[in-house]
Amino acid sequence: MAEIERPRLEGSVAVRDGRRLSFAEFGAPRGAAIIWMHGTPGGRRQIPVEARAYAAEHDLRIIGIDRPGIGTSTPHLYANVLDWVGDLELLADALAVDTMRVIGLSGGGPYALAAGAALPDRVHGVGVLGGVAPTKGPDAIRGGLVELAPYAAPVLSLTRIPLGYVLAGAIRLIRPLAGPAIDTYAALQPRGDKELLARPEFRAMFLDDLLNGARFHVGAPLADIILFTRPWGFDAADVTVPVRWWHGDSDHIIPHAHGVHLASRLPDCRFETIHGESHLGGMGVATEVLEELMDLGPRKAAARSPRKAATRKR
Repeated sequence: MAEIERPRLEGSVAVRDGRRLSFAEFGAPRGAAIIWMHGTPGGRRQIPVEARAYAAEHDLRIIGIDRPGIGTSTPHLYANVLDWVGDLELLADALAVDTMRVIGLSGGGPYALAAGAALPDRVHGVGVLGGVAPTKGPDAIRGGLVELAPYAAPVLSLTRIPLGYVLAGAIRLIRPLAGPAIDTYAALQPRGDKELLARPEFRAMFLDDLLNGARFHVGAPLADIILFTRPWGFDAADVTVPVRWWHGDSDHIIPHAHGVHLASRLPDCRFETIHGESHLGGMGVATEVLEELMDLGPRKAAARSPRKAATRKR
């Protein structure tokens, strides 16, 4: 397995109700802050190597956050997606982060949008990479794998905590087979994801994140599934900060049409189709994502007129 550099800093901070959230930092210690929300499943180290290198070279500080129930973050089920922002504020204060950009991959997308809705004075921009769309409320859309979540949610609500420990134990048990398991998964994916997972440094990042995040508990993806079946606690119209959305047109997990739908309902959103890419396509353009988000700020965002449907070819 290719060597993967450890985060510059890792730890946890106290949040509400006596809980803790764990985090990992990459890049410059005093750089402009980027909050990176992992996918479902995933953890705080699920950040592409290219993004880490770009951050170090451009004075950026990327902070990956474990949602409750992964890594050393205390297991917890929020009332809704918006509720998590109360923890984000405390973590940002503890890490001396005043303003930030927020990126969300797949299941991290709703959490990134929630930050934009609740903290417009602190969040300068939001990036969404193949993000989940609502299943309830005025912005809901049908279809995709998320459509199966309502069938699983009642069972998960009753078994979330013990099942999280069981999953963590199972991953520890098969740890020596983690590499072949990733290769088997990659072989079953569309071309775009298969090519990304074939890259040694990308594969190493995924393995490192999976094994590190699952050391104690694997409740975060289970909580995500439950929350995605509920109203998020905010509407797309509430996200007034600039949003940049990247979505592969061959995404087999979160349909491209879901991204188009939700992006069209956001007040200030530019949507970019990544042609020929599938679910992980947004991670393959991580440096572009960082470049675009760092061009956003209170003054620049106000001066630029949003474009609703930009596409580009790779």
